[in-house]
Amino acid sequence: MVSSPELEVLPWGSGSGQGPVLGADSPVLSPQKPILLQGHERSITQIKYNREGDLLFTVAKDPIVNVWYSVNGERLGTYMGHTGAVWCVDADWDTKHVLTGSADNSCRLWDCETGKQLALLKTNSAVRTCGFDFGGNIIMFSTDKQMGYQCFVSFFDLRDPSQIDNNEPYMKIPCNDSKITSAVWGPLGECIIAGHEGGELNQYSAKSGEVLVNVKEHSRQINDIQLSRDMTMFVTASKDNTAKLFDSTTLEHQKTFRTERPVNSAALSPNYDHVVLGGGQEAMDVTTTSTRIGKFEARFFHLAFEEEFGRVKGHFGPINSVAFHPDGKSYSSGGEDGYVRIHYFDPQYFEFEFEA
Repeated sequence: MVSSPELEVLPWGSGSGQGPVLGADSPVLSPQKPILLQGHERSITQIKYNREGDLLFTVAKDPIVNVWYSVNGERLGTYMGHTGAVWCVDADWDTKHVLTGSADNSCRLWDCETGKQLALLKTNSAVRTCGFDFGGNIIMFSTDKQMGYQCFVSFFDLRDPSQIDNNEPYMKIPCNDSKITSAVWGPLGECIIAGHEGGELNQYSAKSGEVLVNVKEHSRQINDIQLSRDMTMFVTASKDNTAKLFDSTTLEHQKTFRTERPVNSAALSPNYDHVVLGGGQEAMDVTTTSTRIGKFEARFFHLAFEEEFGRVKGHFGPINSVAFHPDGKSYSSGGEDGYVRIHYFDPQYFEFEFEA
């Protein structure tokens, strides 16, 4: 098998402080040629698979929301209507509806199949995070603290049309301290887990809005939170150069994955003890360095041993969002360069045994 030119294999015990990583005789992460998705003119902000994994939704700092077939990278369509950067996207459990939040001060609900806009929820500031609960009936989104407006998390029940028509959420939680920079629904839709600008993690009740658990394990902003397939754990990605694993019920900190650069996104493999990290320098520092491809790799760590075992190159700028396909056979990354890359793993990846 010819090793992919994009792969950097790190020799065992290479002295990088990361512990043993794959040797050159064992190129586990030499993915086949990636599928390149070119549908955005600006930096990618988030990518997300639907539950089955046949569709990949991508949003960026342009107003376009794209949906692609993940198997071959064909663009299925776009959701047109936003007038500013789109920060977040989510699809419900049966991929009937799509939710997007944007810097145009709106959160919008779309019909996935037809692309029709079903609801427009206006806000006072940019919508930073959004998501459907497990049943797809309740949506939550958080707004930025900007222009004198506070950061809020709003909850709408889609089964009550009056909430949508009057733009009246059934619950609105103020966040006085530091704004929410990432948020996901917890298990069974009973709470949301929110990461803040100051590095705190809060668990808010979706019934009462009270803070159920509060922890601070990160020293800087939490850029991304992604749950495991069974929702028992989640991984955070932070500007403090680490990604961390937590229990989603107790928020107990379990593992730490360290790098030398800010981590923008992290995702857990659905069927292996692997976590993929994407990051790079801050966007404003990028132009001060060479554009050689090597700086911006997706980095693979073993979940239990916290050791890095491989890297995949490819992006010409920091990676802003990573996601594992729900079947674990491929992963995607979206970068500051505006490209989304779908990487299918080679057979060696599935046979790889991590030697502790």
